[in-house]
Amino acid sequence: MNCTLTIVRYPKYTGFAGFLSMAFFRIPLMLNRNISFWKLLGCGRNGTFDIHPDWRQWGVLSVTGAMNNYKLQTINYKLIYGSFINWWWQFFKCEIFTILLEPIEGHGLWDGKEPFGILPKQTNYEGLIAVLTRATIRLSKLKSFWKNVGGVASKMDGAPGFITSIGIGEVPWIKQATFSVWQSKESMKKFAYKMHEHAAVIRKTKQENWYSEDMFVRFKPIAVFGTLNGINPLEGKL
Repeated sequence: MNCTLTIVRYPKYTGFAGFLSMAFFRIPLMLNRNISFWKLLGCGRNGTFDIHPDWRQWGVLSVTGAMNNYKLQTINYKLIYGSFINWWWQFFKCEIFTILLEPIEGHGLWDGKEPFGILPKQTNYEGLIAVLTRATIRLSKLKSFWKNVGGVASKMDGAPGFITSIGIGEVPWIKQATFSVWQSKESMKKFAYKMHEHAAVIRKTKQENWYSEDMFVRFKPIAVFGTLNGINPLEGKL
């Protein structure tokens, strides 16, 4: 089982097409037999939980068998997502960035499911690692959540071992996620559990019961394709 996260950036003045794709892509994804789980995603502006959406940047996360035994030098979006989605991105001249991932550790649910299979909470893997943290925020806790996460987000970019991150979400302000990539599990853990601001937020999530559902999954990055804002942040790292 592999997971693909594709982030597309639309040219200036065509972000409306990304908004429309959240409706138009549902049927081809539902009918795609290669995909066992998928989510259409909006993106935040600053690479993590962000109350301000980026109207030009949108994403698709899928659990797929289409990339098994696939040549990792190239990528065929028609093979993975189907001809309509591939045509749409080409027609609107989107910049496309995709990372192929192997789920290795995790816990929690997404819409009541374990889309990446039953994973151990810990393994011996210590190399380059990607992390997906997602949550459905209780409506009564929205104010407290957004009041506290901004300080943590601003610290991530300068953390030792940090490579890149993308803020993604299914529903604005309510169903939110951060996808981040780190040089090692050790560097990720130091930020998550030893950085004061982040550790304090973790405690508050439990004490104040912010989430009605949450999930934390770690992945081994397998391959990366394309660029985002003209940059491949993982170039030369795989």
